[in-house]
Amino acid sequence: MTFAHYIELLKLRIGVLLAITAMAGYFAVAETVQWGPLIVMVVAMMLCSSGSSVFNHFYDRDIDKKMTRTSKRPLASGAMKDPNNALWLAGGLLISGCVLAAVELNWLVALHLALGAFTYMVVYTVWLKRRHWMNIVIGGAAGSFPVLAGAAAADSTAFTLPMLMAITLFLWTPSHFWALAMMIKDDYAEAGVPMLPVMVGDVKCARYMMFNTVLLVVSAALPVAFGALGMIYFVISTGLGSRFIWLNWKLVQEPTKAWARKIFFFSMSYLAAVFVAIVLDRNITLPF
Repeated sequence: MTFAHYIELLKLRIGVLLAITAMAGYFAVAETVQWGPLIVMVVAMMLCSSGSSVFNHFYDRDIDKKMTRTSKRPLASGAMKDPNNALWLAGGLLISGCVLAAVELNWLVALHLALGAFTYMVVYTVWLKRRHWMNIVIGGAAGSFPVLAGAAAADSTAFTLPMLMAITLFLWTPSHFWALAMMIKDDYAEAGVPMLPVMVGDVKCARYMMFNTVLLVVSAALPVAFGALGMIYFVISTGLGSRFIWLNWKLVQEPTKAWARKIFFFSMSYLAAVFVAIVLDRNITLPF
């Protein structure tokens, strides 16, 4: 095992994305930014995310061998001679992240981090991924916990806006991941993983995505309906949501990998921009 192999086990790109999501939750509710707790929260988030990712590498090493995209991962390729060592690494990272959050922040941050890790490792990776096409819908809830953890680090009593942000994240995940699944459908079919496009085909998958994206855009408008956010957020969110729905409509008309790829990459920009819009709306007062 080289240093590069260990870095790959941690899936740091996913960890960074989750940390940014947690930071969005923090900035959304914080009256004043306290950089010490914010940094601790990011570190704890990265530790828990890395631990979950290492476990995912361990548990999925058999099917990773069968997919072109994942066949060179450290455990799938045999770079780590004893895969059980990955379990010790995963456990150490997870425990460190949760203890850090509990001691330096509060128990609610630690709870959200633990629940996110449990959902990803047990609900998604162990229970659903190989059994049902709803795997990414239910298991994708893991991605909603970082924003709750970030908000709890700033204000453990905040509820409405963080919960609405978590709902948006929950509904964002299927549209984002099903687009990826359409792009690499053959890999999943070869590995026997029942992702939606493998089970129902691209045409039906595109329709499912369209329905989910409409729900996503509606959910993104809820903070305005509940009075948690205002006009800046509404304009940005609605504009981006309209674009997202249009792309999905094009996919329904032409369910190809090319349109799926466009949705996959736009979905990341959409989520980032919506969360930036939340921060802007919370910190900028319009003169009308």
